Formats: sequence, C-alpha cells, structure tokens
Amino acid sequence: MTHSADLPRSTRGAVYQDLVARLRAGGIASAELDARLLIGAAAGIDDIALIADPDALVPGEARAAIERFSERRLSGEPVSRILGTREFWGLPFLLNEQTLDPRPDSETLVEAVLRHVPDTGAPLKLLDLGTGTGCLLLALLSELPNAHGHGVDYAPQAVAAAGANADALGLLARATFTLGDWGDGLAGPFDVVISNPPYIVSAEIETLSPEVRLHDPMKALDGGDDGLNAYRAIAQETARLLAPGGMAFWELGIGQMEDVSLIAQSAGLEVLGADPDLAGISRILRVRRCK
Repeated sequence: MTHSADLPRSTRGAVYQDLVARLRAGGIASAELDARLLIGAAAGIDDIALIADPDALVPGEARAAIERFSERRLSGEPVSRILGTREFWGLPFLLNEQTLDPRPDSETLVEAVLRHVPDTGAPLKLLDLGTGTGCLLLALLSELPNAHGHGVDYAPQAVAAAGANADALGLLARATFTLGDWGDGLAGPFDVVISNPPYIVSAEIETLSPEVRLHDPMKALDGGDDGLNAYRAIAQETARLLAPGGMAFWELGIGQMEDVSLIAQSAGLEVLGADPDLAGISRILRVRRCK
C-alpha cells in the first residue's frame, strides 16, 4: 500500500502530466479528461484551479488518493464508478453497484419527451420503469416545473440512490421512488411513461467493454435471448398505465426499432415513430395509448 509520506513532493502540473502518461500507456483513450477528473476529486480542485496554478503542491493525502484512483482506472474501472458520480443532463447523479452508469445517448430520451409533449408547463404525471439512478425522471422534472414523477426499480440500492439524487437536486417534493417489478401494483394513469430497459442480447454480454461488462449491474444490461424480454413486460404495463392520449418513450438498442414496434402494437399501443441519437441511430421509440 502506498503511504502519503512515501510520495515525492509534486506540483499539480507534474502530477497531471504523470497521470496522463500512465493512463495513455495503459491504453485509455480519455487519459486527459480522466486525469483531470481524478485529480480534481482527490485534491478538491476544479479544472480552472488545475490549469491556473500548475505549480501549487498537491498534498500528500491527495497524491495517495490519486495513486489509488489511477490503479483502479488502469484496471478498467470507469471514472464514474471510482468517484461514485456521473453528470447527466448537466446534473450530478450518485451511482452505486446496483445502478446503471447513465450514458450520454440516454439524454436523447429527455430531449424526445421535451420535444413531443404538447405542454411542458402542464401538471403532468410521469412514470419511470427501471429508474436506476433516477437520472431520466429527475432530468425531466428539472425541465417540467409542474410535473410529478414516480420511479420504480427492482434493486433496493437503486431506489435509495434515486431518492438521494432527488433530495440533492431539490426535487424530492415532486418525485417518489419505490421497489417493484416494472409496473406491478401501480394504478396510474400517467401522462408520460419512460424507460431505459435492459436490451443487450444475453450472448452478446461478453463482447461488451470491460468498463460495462464488469462494472454495470448485469440485470440492467441483459435483455434475454433476443434482447427483448423487458419490452414485452413494459409494453403491457404501459398500455395499462397510460392515460388516454398519454405517450411513452422507450430507449432502444441498435436495430431493435422494428421488433419493439411490433411488441408495442401487440399490446394495443400506437407507434408514433422514433427519435435518433447523435449518431443517427433510432434510439427512442415513441408510442401512445390507442383511444
């Protein structure tokens, strides 16, 4: 174990350059960003302080923390897992071992809801199936001032994380989170139903990057033999829980739009279309309850 007394006196600039070099040598493409985040967290400074005062000494305890962080990162652990937090929609979200690490592509779902809901000032009731950190629901509540939301997850630690995130963001008065199996036991109706379910084909899990395969909860990734198991459950619950004229927004895996559309239609839902992500991939399926 490395002790702070064993470490040489180092400046912010020297520590940063050394960490970047080590991360690059370890094959980490985001070495510069990762180094800034890890040093910032360990030393309690932001990017501005790191750049503005490169000759400032990094305290021994901070250097020891940076050393521990670097070892974890070089082993393949994502920065977000090391720090226990991830920014999503410009907001900070706490993570734990039972929450999926929010992906930038999932912000497409937030954008889709804000784009397609007729009145963003209405007192909407939102439901998030498989809420995880609560990032989707809470990002929406931050943009929909009169909306209230409910998030459900099978994992107790995920429900706890979502509640803590709502509290930290000042949204606890408009958000509730409960333990459950999709929409089981919920009465509705809800104006908007959202979900980012597990959609990876089981046989493809082993091909995912170590950052995902070894650190995200398997139940949040594994969609079954065809990747569609969760959609079959979500479609039935959505058809039951949506208010007349209400809309649902589901995140899709690559190439799943046609299959998930058929599942939605089989449940009595009308498919409205899909919104693409930044890469042009159909990412968010929009459906509504048939009148």
